[in-house]
Amino acid sequence: MLCTNLMSSTEESISELLKNDDGGPVCMVNLLKFKKKARYEDGRETSLTGPEAYQIYGEGVAKMVKTIGGSIVFSAVVNGLVVGEVEELWDAVAIAEYPSRQSFVDMISSAEWSELAIHRSAGLAGQLNISSKRLL
Repeated sequence: MLCTNLMSSTEESISELLKNDDGGPVCMVNLLKFKKKARYEDGRETSLTGPEAYQIYGEGVAKMVKTIGGSIVFSAVVNGLVVGEVEELWDAVAIAEYPSRQSFVDMISSAEWSELAIHRSAGLAGQLNISSKRLL
């Protein structure tokens, strides 16, 4: 199984996400891989680690998620793998629930999110973002 950490969605992946929108809640499972040292695209000097830069993003996004009626369901540092194999393990996992797929897309398309995403890009080496629906 090929697994590639990426930094952002594509027009195709967003289109596919919205194509299957039933109007109900959606959970986004985030598998996160951090840079050791944050690197800002504008070249600014920083003493932040990758996780510290991502935390700035995460705290701001958590407020945005709450404002649109969603919630951060779970977040944790990954400390091992019990089943399966990967070349490199992710550093953290987070699950956010949004009222709908459209509300998620609207949030990541906003100017406020774009301002926060500067810290996301500085801190992340890559991620998997998995759209999912609760079973229960």
